[in-house]
Amino acid sequence: MKCDRQTMRLYAVTDRAWVGRQTLPEQVEAALKGGATCVQLREKELDGAAFLEEAKVLAALCRRYGVPLIINDNVEVALASGADGVHVGQDDLTVEQVRRLAGDRLIVGVSAHSVEQALAAQAGGADYLGVGAVFATATKSDAHVLPRETLAEICRAVDIPVVAIGGIGEDNLLQLAGTGVDGAALVSAIFSAPDIEGQCRKLRALSERMVKA
Repeated sequence: MKCDRQTMRLYAVTDRAWVGRQTLPEQVEAALKGGATCVQLREKELDGAAFLEEAKVLAALCRRYGVPLIINDNVEVALASGADGVHVGQDDLTVEQVRRLAGDRLIVGVSAHSVEQALAAQAGGADYLGVGAVFATATKSDAHVLPRETLAEICRAVDIPVVAIGGIGEDNLLQLAGTGVDGAALVSAIFSAPDIEGQCRKLRALSERMVKA
């Protein structure tokens, strides 16, 4: 499955903290029905076997909706589950290492916090960048807020799609207009909502407005 700028519009990142009333697959399907254009499976607690089984279920689900599933940090799970891609941070495998393991079978996303990191990721063969944190966020307590101008500089410097992440919600998403980002990645703003499908419809509309503004 290809990765383009439209893929970044509404990038849903899972968080097991919000599982309860619905299972994770049910939550993800609600997000897909509401217009999520990409899903990232982020798991820090599950063991390898459980992570792989969950990834297989979500890969099949996302495939039905024609939306790519990206696995956070784990190339082996991405390959074994039939997921479409993997996302790596600056302290994880490099793009070149991912490509040696996976060739061109996976979309590769990379977290970038500076123009230098963004250009290095693009040169290494990254398909898209995740840039942030663009606002203060409780999801990652160690994340530093990236200046708006740095976000804009990264978008101007690279040719690959860029998704903004970190502290984004319906109250501030439109503040990203004019930076050049192709969409927004959201965690709690999606998965903590009582009506995930309805929330995604609102967020997708805001993201489309943001890109066109």
